[in-house]
Amino acid sequence: MVRLYHIFLTLAIGLLWCAGGEAAAVTMAKKTADGKWAMVPLADGFDYPVGKPNGNGYYRSRGLRLNVPRHMGEDWNGNSGGNSDLGDPVYTVGHGLVTYASDARGRWGKVVIVRHAFREPKTGKVLCCQTLYGHLDRIDVKLGQIVKRGDQVGTIGTNRGMYPAHLHAELHFNVLVNCGQQGIPKTARNYGHLSRFIEHYRRLRPESKEVKLPIGCFLPYRDTEGL
Repeated sequence: MVRLYHIFLTLAIGLLWCAGGEAAAVTMAKKTADGKWAMVPLADGFDYPVGKPNGNGYYRSRGLRLNVPRHMGEDWNGNSGGNSDLGDPVYTVGHGLVTYASDARGRWGKVVIVRHAFREPKTGKVLCCQTLYGHLDRIDVKLGQIVKRGDQVGTIGTNRGMYPAHLHAELHFNVLVNCGQQGIPKTARNYGHLSRFIEHYRRLRPESKEVKLPIGCFLPYRDTEGL
């Protein structure tokens, strides 16, 4: 019942997600359930979340895998390996709104999620997506904070020694996705290849327009599946 309520709420406010890498236009109604909104600048492009702006000094050790065994994002490690990147800065890939900044514990540890709005150059539509930064050693932002491309959101961690130090980063086209499993299909409609997205939208035309985005709108977090 709770899940159906949140799905209905999201459809009601008109916040849609993309399918196969093509995002839907963002149109907002009056308010979310808690009435919390923020005016967010449109992204002027996207950079890598480590070694900004180009990922220098890091490599992608794992990518998105939608088939079993699933891996719903990218793992970024320092070139020196091991825990050499422990405590290194993690940056938001683009302008956005912090919609989650908390210790999710379990296999996730400390997590930050940033919601982005940007204009698709080919269609002129304003689109929405979000990025997740997991296993952080430290969180440097708070819920509802506006961040700009390249702002530090935290530092690389090990989730209390569960893993060698690395950043787990995800791209969500469905803004109901939190960390963990909420019954949302793990498909290309809901998850994307972060590096491909960054390269495709690396530089966008700067503009002063801001859009209204909801701060919350997540389904309840349940850590029932691996990363």
